Amino acid sequence: MDRQPGWSVRLKLTLSYAGFLMLAGVLLLAAVWVFLLRSYPSGMLIRSVLLRGFGPAVAAVLVFLLLFGLLGGWILAGRMLAPLDRITQATRTAADGSLSHRIRLPGRQDEFRELADTFDQMLAQLEAHVAEQQRFAANASHELRTPLAISKTLIDVARADPNHDNGELVERLHTINTRAIDLTEALLLLSRVNQRSFTREPVDLSLVAEEAAETLHPLAEKHGVTLETNGDIAPTTGSPALLLQLTTNLVHNAIVHNLQKQGTVWVHTGVRPETVVLTVENTGEQLTPQLVATLTEPFQRGTERIHTDQAGLGLGMAITEAHDGTLALTPRPAGGLRITVELPEAPGG
Repeated sequence: MDRQPGWSVRLKLTLSYAGFLMLAGVLLLAAVWVFLLRSYPSGMLIRSVLLRGFGPAVAAVLVFLLLFGLLGGWILAGRMLAPLDRITQATRTAADGSLSHRIRLPGRQDEFRELADTFDQMLAQLEAHVAEQQRFAANASHELRTPLAISKTLIDVARADPNHDNGELVERLHTINTRAIDLTEALLLLSRVNQRSFTREPVDLSLVAEEAAETLHPLAEKHGVTLETNGDIAPTTGSPALLLQLTTNLVHNAIVHNLQKQGTVWVHTGVRPETVVLTVENTGEQLTPQLVATLTEPFQRGTERIHTDQAGLGLGMAITEAHDGTLALTPRPAGGLRITVELPEAPGG
């Protein structure tokens, strides 16, 4: 908003100090003059002498008070407004996009210190919010690569087999596209701060596991991986789209991060006291517990996997936590990884 230029706060304070000092000086000199007149109630000669001596002194004092008030007021106003200058500079820095800057105003608690501390807290919250939004955008885009990779695999398989049923291909691509749209909508819901804003529905993890395995079966064939699915009915509540994406993502990782030939992926569902469990295991290279502990971090993989173009765990941990569950990773003694997702059992399940 464009505004007309005006006087600075420092100048206004300086003039206020000088004006108040001048007013106090005039009142004081007036009181002295009244006192002198009362001390010499008669005698025009005496009053004339007092006036000739008192007048120049009054003028000199007023000039001194004016200069002293302007100079002292300017210095005092500068010292008083110094914290405000730091806050202004910090505001401009934040406006330029740097949210890591903090005022950290020293000194005892006062109005300026309270304002600076409040501004620092606001910057910290903004920085955390922006970082969270950036992480979410990165994770979401990373996660959406899974259905796109599946679509590409289906198209590659169809191109390699001229006799492939195109009708079946179109149907599968339509299904994948629909799931990608559902995933996008679910991710937008998951982006809310409380991560509890999605509608909870009854979900059977065994059916979700079968659907994910059926979707990824062409990918498993392409990588020469045997995909086995079994287990019991595992009723829980949550977002079907999110839980399907979670399962699809875990199975997808188990397929692409496997042995070069004759690899195997096991998907199992079960029921425990008050919880249901989804377990995804795969064959693969030997992993240390230290390396496995880092895999739950976004985009963190082993050294030999970090340059692959396959999706990592991505939002798996966030999806699990949003459903009040836990996700645990443990290395298999024979090589590979075991991922266990434990969710609350549906009431009456």
